[in-house]
Amino acid sequence: MRTVVNILAVAVLLSGGCISSQESSSRFGYDFAGVDKVAIVAVEGAVTSEAAKDQIADFFSIELLDKGYAPLGRAQVRAQLREQEPDSEGLITSETAVQAGLILDVPAVLAIKIPHFGEEISITAQMINVEDGSTLWLASGSGKGKRTLSNVFGFGSKGRSNDQLMGDVMGGPSPLGGPVAMPLTPEEAEKAQGIIKSMCRNLPAQSAAQW
Repeated sequence: MRTVVNILAVAVLLSGGCISSQESSSRFGYDFAGVDKVAIVAVEGAVTSEAAKDQIADFFSIELLDKGYAPLGRAQVRAQLREQEPDSEGLITSETAVQAGLILDVPAVLAIKIPHFGEEISITAQMINVEDGSTLWLASGSGKGKRTLSNVFGFGSKGRSNDQLMGDVMGGPSPLGGPVAMPLTPEEAEKAQGIIKSMCRNLPAQSAAQW
């Protein structure tokens, strides 16, 4: 009987769907109609692959477009900053997001942080007013996906966490040096996009008249 119970427990772990949570808040009474463009300046944290960062930024661009904004994607931001400020690589961080926004001449910037990206994914996003550096919208979301046999029994992990394993795959050094430019797997992309869509559900529309 105990064996049957153990088998059922493993089956539940392997077949469980994504458990997610999200919360968001925006500045009360602020007129978002004046925010026509939003530059996605920073994607920081557990994901270090440039290709994966661009994918995550693109997921936010989809949601911004859906709310009536005109987003500047991460690749566009890098290109425009390099054109206007040749030594601008250090500006693509959450700490210098406002400075980057001033150079790009946009009313708001979006800074994204990813504290965890493995079996559990957690993401935060902050829309910042470039004029005064204040927060216009702040959201966080997390999701826990399906567990695999290696997650349950530790096959092949050698005691390392999923975050460490993800860092090896997505941000570890390549044979030629520098981070590996690997995109998200389809499963990772689906999970991340679902979390981002949930996070942006209560993002104020750029113009209430459009909705």
